[in-house]
Amino acid sequence: MLKKLLLIVFALACLSASAWADDPPAWLRQAAASTLPQYGKDVVAVVLYQESRRIYEDDGRVKTVDSYAVRILNADGRAAAHAVASYSTDSEKVKDMRAWLLRPTGEVKSYGKKETSDFALAKNDVYNEVRARLLNAEDDAVPGSVFGYEITTEEKTIFTQFTHQFQRVLPVLLSRVSVTLPQGWRAESVTFNRDKLEPVVNGTTYVWELRNLPHLEAEPAQPEFTNLIPRLAVSVYPPAGKSAPVRTFASWQDVSRYTIELSDPQTVYTPEMEAKARELTANAKTEFERIQAIARYAQAVNYISIQIGLGRGGGYRPHAAAEVFSKNYGDCKDKANLMRALLKALKIESYPVIIYSGDPTYVRPEWPSPHQFNHYIIAIKVSEDTIAPTVINHPAAGRLLVFDPTDDDTPFGYLPDHEQGSYALVAVGDAGDLLKMPVTLPEANRLERTVEAELSADGQLTAKVSERSFGQAAVDERRMFKRVAKPQYLKTLERWITQTAPSANVLKAEPLDDALAGKFALDVEFKSPSYGQVMQGRLLVFKPAVVSRRSSVFLTDTKRKHPVVLESEAYSETVKIKLPAGFEVDEFPEATELNQSFGNYAAVCEVKDGHLLFKRTLVLKSATIPVEQYTAVRSFFERIRAVEQAPVVLLKK
Repeated sequence: MLKKLLLIVFALACLSASAWADDPPAWLRQAAASTLPQYGKDVVAVVLYQESRRIYEDDGRVKTVDSYAVRILNADGRAAAHAVASYSTDSEKVKDMRAWLLRPTGEVKSYGKKETSDFALAKNDVYNEVRARLLNAEDDAVPGSVFGYEITTEEKTIFTQFTHQFQRVLPVLLSRVSVTLPQGWRAESVTFNRDKLEPVVNGTTYVWELRNLPHLEAEPAQPEFTNLIPRLAVSVYPPAGKSAPVRTFASWQDVSRYTIELSDPQTVYTPEMEAKARELTANAKTEFERIQAIARYAQAVNYISIQIGLGRGGGYRPHAAAEVFSKNYGDCKDKANLMRALLKALKIESYPVIIYSGDPTYVRPEWPSPHQFNHYIIAIKVSEDTIAPTVINHPAAGRLLVFDPTDDDTPFGYLPDHEQGSYALVAVGDAGDLLKMPVTLPEANRLERTVEAELSADGQLTAKVSERSFGQAAVDERRMFKRVAKPQYLKTLERWITQTAPSANVLKAEPLDDALAGKFALDVEFKSPSYGQVMQGRLLVFKPAVVSRRSSVFLTDTKRKHPVVLESEAYSETVKIKLPAGFEVDEFPEATELNQSFGNYAAVCEVKDGHLLFKRTLVLKSATIPVEQYTAVRSFFERIRAVEQAPVVLLKK
């Protein structure tokens, strides 16, 4: 009996201990009790509490505790009920990952190791030490629930810099980040996308905090969210003169020296590589052609990544050029470094360039750090004889042609649009500095189109469309053509045609890619049985803009919260439509000309020798237009749409 009683007491004690262990922490219960402001219907969830605490040790070890709580407001917000911890297997460990779901009924569900999954973040890498641990409570979350988690990680790294986002897109009631340092260390911070945020310092702990951050709505042609949300960049420094196993960066020259230190030793070339370089350039007649031949070879090297030693700086070091050459694969820094080695074999000097790919406005000059970059390209020293849109002048290195060997759709002499205008570090040793990348003129990214068509009395349209694209316009066409199989490509063309020509049937499509010259040609023939609308038996109505422009900016809202981002492009089109016999033109769009600081548009329509001629041109400059000028931008595109939607009316004689 006594033994049975002891077992019952032990079982109750275990249940009590388990319930206590699963009980949400005090910060989560406190966050769940927060009073919410009134939000619009588009707000699906609200972050109640977000805190990241980083504790540094003298030897470079960092312990981070992330706490997070979010209230689900409606069914669409259930996706917010998840926790993710990314880590590098060579230098980081996820020590603990726990989560809780507080339902509106008061019921609490806890999550632990059994509910987590672990996966690689880089799917196209052969081997990458960066992984992520996921805990998903989406299926359990209901509107009104509060989901919270606490993640503890430990890291041993040579770097003493990090960035912190105070929010993503959801509104946030409280967001906080703190660092606790060893005695004698100090922290400095730079604030992005808002006024300078000063820390509250207590001993060796620095705390930065923001409250009541609004919901960020997505708008067409807006800047990336990373340029809208408040971000903090923190640099930690050990005491002056004290030896520490960490790497600090106080200037862009520091970052340049670090980049060269990792890159230059990897550019050693072998006799086989020198022979290959000479073989590739045997028929080249100019400096441009010699470098172009090497560039095309580097572009053709397979993109495959092997990332090891990330926490020790390994993610920034290219593999040896000879190794990449023999294996014929590598990532962006490997391809750029191989190209540098091959050029070196030809006595052509070049430099590594680190850049952020995907957002030209991401990198900020006020924070010298390699952590601002995610991509590696190249700058080649060229003479005055070499002319290209991407040539820049470096104060110390002179004329440099900037090129991205990873992007095999963008020909030599050009840069992808998502890199143009970006700050990038040109690593010229002690003279290295941050420079703006060139932006090609609209005319270099142009699309020229002619349309020859015939309209029958019953409204059927037969048309031939001929397009010639150059620069970035050609790159966009090339990507679409190369990425899909022919049947899918034809369907894409048909979807484009049917935007303006109902029930169109593509009869013929002939794409021709001339990547070497930076051009792309497309000839399409189609029929649209009901393009023109017959009305009252005597009117025939149709639009002279037979096919739509490939890119359009739709700005319909009367108010705007974010700036408008425009890309550099130029477009011209001439449409010639043979009109059906027995009809005369009763009405057609008036001539229009629009001129703004960011762009120009013109359209004119006329009748000549039984044909309707419609011409339109558009030139847009690369620009970010402030919200204060939104009315002018919106009016510009609204008037363009009005012209291109305006009909031609034919009257039966």
